[in-house]
Amino acid sequence: MIYLDVETVPDMRPGKRETYIQAARDNFKAPSTLTKEQAAADLGLTDASEIKFTSKDAMLARWVERFRDEKADEVGDAEWRKTSFDGAKGQICCIGVALDDSDPMPLWCADEARMLRDFFLIVDSHIRQNNLRRPTFVGHNLAAFDLRFIFQRAVINRVPVPAWFPRNARPWDDSINDTMLMWAGHGGRISLANLCEALGVESNNDTDGSMVCDMYLQGQIEKIAEYCADDVRITRECWRLMTLAPENMSAPMLEEDLF
Repeated sequence: MIYLDVETVPDMRPGKRETYIQAARDNFKAPSTLTKEQAAADLGLTDASEIKFTSKDAMLARWVERFRDEKADEVGDAEWRKTSFDGAKGQICCIGVALDDSDPMPLWCADEARMLRDFFLIVDSHIRQNNLRRPTFVGHNLAAFDLRFIFQRAVINRVPVPAWFPRNARPWDDSINDTMLMWAGHGGRISLANLCEALGVESNNDTDGSMVCDMYLQGQIEKIAEYCADDVRITRECWRLMTLAPENMSAPMLEEDLF
């Protein structure tokens, strides 16, 4: 088994963050989720009659005019941060991998291409040593995100993708075990933190994914690596519990299974 997790950051190419901020300044809009009532509250309006007889479009226009200078940079920065979920723009800052029962290894490097090559070499060596035809990958939201992101970044960085790597993984492929899909089913979602809480799996780290970008900008890459490695560990524990690996079954359960 290859247990896997990746941590990603937004588009770190020079000037890209500033481009998103400038775009927000030039074309500032109210968020699509902003309601008329929330806009009125933000504007400090308390007259129920005024709120009632002001159209939503007019209220949002007032909101935009009032908050353009105050919130444009915040909105632009938020849009830039979303690129961490887009393999065409964001980047991998750490790959966590564990081979069977081995300790998780976090791989990080300023050179994304080198990090990807190191990852492929480690897994390829494991495959050869164990005479595997095709490895099985285990991860949380693995099919929709981690594998896809690795493939996309490898192509962009001109790093050859090995034949054994799942290029277009489907939830039902026997080469992957996605703990989110195993628990929530197709179309369902559950965070790794909530899955761990449900199964009684404890994390050794107080970091969460929303903190990775700021940690990266602050140069805390080793802390990100620790978080990534711990995510690999707890994903493996969750997978073992959901597949009833023998070491996670109590003695009474094993005895009952014999009859």
